[in-house]
Amino acid sequence: MKERIDRLLDFLFKIRKKSLTIILPAFILGVIFFIVTVSNVFMETFDIEKFSDAKQTIRSPITIEHEIETDRKSREAINAVDDRYSISNEVTNEQIGYIEEIFDAIDKVEEENVVEDEEANETPKIITNQDKINRLKQLLSNEITDKVSDSVFLRIIQNSPEQRARGKEILLTALTETFESGVRVENKNSAISNVKDTLTYTTLDENLIHALKDLAGFAVVENSFFDADKTEEARKEAANNVDPVIINAGEVIVREGQIITNEIYDKLSLVGLLDEEHNEFPVIGLILLVGLLVCIVAYEMNVLDRQDQLDKGKIFSIVLISLLVVILMKVVSLYTTLTNQLYFVVPVATGVLLVKLLINERLAIVLASIYAIVGSIIFNGQIPGSLNVEAGLYFFFSQLAAIIFLMNVKDRFTIVKSGFGMSIINIITLLVFLLLSFEKYSLGDFFILGGFALASAFLSAVLTIGFLPFFESGLGILSDIKLLHLANPNQPILKKILTEAPGTYHHSIMVANLSETACEAIGANGLLARVGAYYHDIGKTERPHYFIENQLSIKNPHDVISPKQSAEIIISHPYDGAKILKKHKLPKEIIDIATQHHGTTLLKYFYYKEKEKNPNVKEEDYRYPGPKPQTKEAAIICICDSVEAAVRSLKEPTEEKIEEIVSSIVNDRLMDGQLDECPLTISEVKVIHETICETLKGIFHSRIQYPMKEAK
Repeated sequence: MKERIDRLLDFLFKIRKKSLTIILPAFILGVIFFIVTVSNVFMETFDIEKFSDAKQTIRSPITIEHEIETDRKSREAINAVDDRYSISNEVTNEQIGYIEEIFDAIDKVEEENVVEDEEANETPKIITNQDKINRLKQLLSNEITDKVSDSVFLRIIQNSPEQRARGKEILLTALTETFESGVRVENKNSAISNVKDTLTYTTLDENLIHALKDLAGFAVVENSFFDADKTEEARKEAANNVDPVIINAGEVIVREGQIITNEIYDKLSLVGLLDEEHNEFPVIGLILLVGLLVCIVAYEMNVLDRQDQLDKGKIFSIVLISLLVVILMKVVSLYTTLTNQLYFVVPVATGVLLVKLLINERLAIVLASIYAIVGSIIFNGQIPGSLNVEAGLYFFFSQLAAIIFLMNVKDRFTIVKSGFGMSIINIITLLVFLLLSFEKYSLGDFFILGGFALASAFLSAVLTIGFLPFFESGLGILSDIKLLHLANPNQPILKKILTEAPGTYHHSIMVANLSETACEAIGANGLLARVGAYYHDIGKTERPHYFIENQLSIKNPHDVISPKQSAEIIISHPYDGAKILKKHKLPKEIIDIATQHHGTTLLKYFYYKEKEKNPNVKEEDYRYPGPKPQTKEAAIICICDSVEAAVRSLKEPTEEKIEEIVSSIVNDRLMDGQLDECPLTISEVKVIHETICETLKGIFHSRIQYPMKEAK
């Protein structure tokens, strides 16, 4: 029962720890994201009355079809469609045929008269015009004779065959053109007038012209009739060709001072800008999106926690850096309009540069994606339901470039170098947008936007350099740049070791080389191990001559004091070093390494020396108070410190002896429990053992013995 309670309490403790270190900061981050972006998705409504003056310019928050206006335009298009008519070819051919029949019949009558004259050559028979007309009526259809007067026939007959033929041709041509255009009831008279006008301006005989005009009046009849099917089809086509009336997101519905007409009021109602039509769905969508982003951040913080890399400083850094980035974007968005794309100038890469320097690259890449998504919301022009994909992509590529180009950090100038890489990527991304755009940009526009892109990279580098000391000192975060600064031999403390304890200085350099190599072999922080090794024995400067590496041509002072006093002096050096490091305000990680690098190991030499005189000596009096190494780096320095001292004491350091000493020290640390409180695994200890041996063999490799020149 007691074990179950203990497990339950342990489980609750872990949950409480997770809630304080991960859940609460992630929730705070979500609140920050929500507060900054809610105005970009929240649909503001207005208390507006019809026929009042607009107090401000109002834009549409969404893109929507104005169906009522679309229907009105469709009706107008339908009403504008003229009736469709079909021309009857039967009527056309029939009327043209009547005219041809008249002239053919007249020609026939004239031919008959000529034949009769030839047969009665001696006594010619006199044929009058009336006889010709009578004969003509016999040949013509009743439709013609009933409607065409004899005077018309007479005038035509009285003209020569050439005149008749020419008149026929002119009349038929005019009639054909008129019928092809279509003759309806309402335009019949104008069609007849057009044919008559054509005849008027010919050189034909006056009588023939009159006769042809009368025939035109007879021939021109209605041949174009209303076609219901074609008319309906034309109306449908006109309605289909009407483009929907769209109210675009960002479109001005009413300007400040303009009267709210019925039409404007209907538009405001349609896009949901009236008080009674409040819409909460965009806010709910934003909460869900922020929730997803927070879950990603919480997961990455949990990964850091499992790797024992999450502390209060890094938690505060994640929150503060995210707050800094979103505030920068929000401030710039307040001055961004449809005409000026100021998001190109946002130094958004500042955040990921700081995260990579202070925490790690993986988290920087994750946060780059999150900041890009948040930026696409912030710069959406406060149009609910829309994202500024262009801004989001620009932010993502800019931040990714910053992460990639920030490599091999040696000093703060490396950040400036990464700014040049960012500039190139920013310009390329800008060119992509300009070339893919349908809008035409002038060369001046390119230079302006290009200047924004360059300013973004430059500001990102400058702000990173400016904020980095605040996070390093204010939050106690140890960055690679800080470590490189501490590794500079010109540091006052390192100079103190070199001048007051040169043997210790050389020992520290050797331990640093071994520790860095071993750390890198298992994926630990090699740079931290190197710098920690530089400072781990700073306490020896308090009494440098009591340590063997500094005893050059002097008598060993331990020979004249008791083992108890010697042990006290030796045991005190890690804690004397911690005091010195705290006084000089060095990072906690370096101080911890100095304090932990001997753990609770036993000073065997002085312990057994005292035991020869006093069998009742207490072992704890000759052990370091600790604590034991808590990190991989401290544990590796603990091993390398003893290994370097032991190997250096060998007169002939062969490979076999090196292997033996390293194995002995590693096994001793394991058996003594010195590595119990650090996260090293057995497999990692094996890798460390192999790496140290290989490094030492490289340092103490066999040299060729050159023959000495004999003296003559």
